[in-house]
Amino acid sequence: MSSLTVQDLTKSFTATAPVLTGVDLHVPSGSFTALLGPSGCGKTTLLRLIAGFDDPDSGTVALGDRVVAGAGRSVAARRRGIGFVPQEGGLFPHLTVAGNISFGLPRRQRREGGRVRELLALVGLDAELADRAPHQLSGGQQQRVALARALAPEPSLVLLDEPFSSLDAALREETRLAVSQALRATGATAVLVTHDQAEALSMADQVAVLRGGRLVQLTDPRTLYRRPGDLDVATFVGEAVVLDADLRDGLAHCALGALPYEQASTGAVPDGRARVLLRPEQLRLSAPDPGAPIARVRSVDFYGHDSRVWLDLPDGGTVSARLDGADLPRAGDDVAISVRGTALAFPAGHGAALPAPAPLG
Repeated sequence: MSSLTVQDLTKSFTATAPVLTGVDLHVPSGSFTALLGPSGCGKTTLLRLIAGFDDPDSGTVALGDRVVAGAGRSVAARRRGIGFVPQEGGLFPHLTVAGNISFGLPRRQRREGGRVRELLALVGLDAELADRAPHQLSGGQQQRVALARALAPEPSLVLLDEPFSSLDAALREETRLAVSQALRATGATAVLVTHDQAEALSMADQVAVLRGGRLVQLTDPRTLYRRPGDLDVATFVGEAVVLDADLRDGLAHCALGALPYEQASTGAVPDGRARVLLRPEQLRLSAPDPGAPIARVRSVDFYGHDSRVWLDLPDGGTVSARLDGADLPRAGDDVAISVRGTALAFPAGHGAALPAPAPLG
């Protein structure tokens, strides 16, 4: 397996609308990176440039020490040694599972069949499926076969373009776990394109967040969630409580009281007006207490394993708390709010507008 290095990559399809602008990305050998961002941010374009399906306007793509795009050269996609797993699997309908997996293998390995059985086991599928046609498989099974086909020739890099987007929730979780285990078992270097935050955070060693054709943050999942580079990243990678605050005397004074805070990675925030970030799971609710901030429960979204409680604050703001599924308040209840841990401070005016209140119900 090889590392992947992208340097100063740009791509435009029209003169006035660049899709990628100066993207730098390094994926260490044997690691898993997720490209995360909203629709239209350039994720799939970046993947296609790496794969060799399109050429960049400028910049370079290198696999290990081998430059495959830019610097006056463009190695054809079929010669880059890259495995590709598309959104819908892209299996050949006229071939069996075994035929699909062995498609890119030397003739001898195709005849022997051992590599096919090995790969089916690797992706968690029974060897009895080898003679089935793709339409006889579930969506999750098709995606695993697509991964097995991509891994068959032992590529230097595996690219996955939203491979779980068409699966239902339960099948998506099962399939992505099997795919993740298979990639790690082979030591593959992998890049996943996704707009699913949970998918990126749970699968990847590092997450690259793209916005408007630029890479705005590259870090490990825990740092991304706990110390996002800006409030737009914060609200994109998870639920967020964003409040106006006044920083003084080492505390952030806001609608939830005087909170300890840390400086955002963007730099020191001076005393005075600021915005602070909390995650909903940091909020704790209890019976009303005159010494604590009081809020009224607007609504409760029950998910079984946990719940989201929407709260109206006295200043007119709305925040959400994430609680376990037991002993939940009811709509209309008054509750006291306490905060666990520290807030993250950003300069005033930083990031997008505050999240809109949840609908009643």
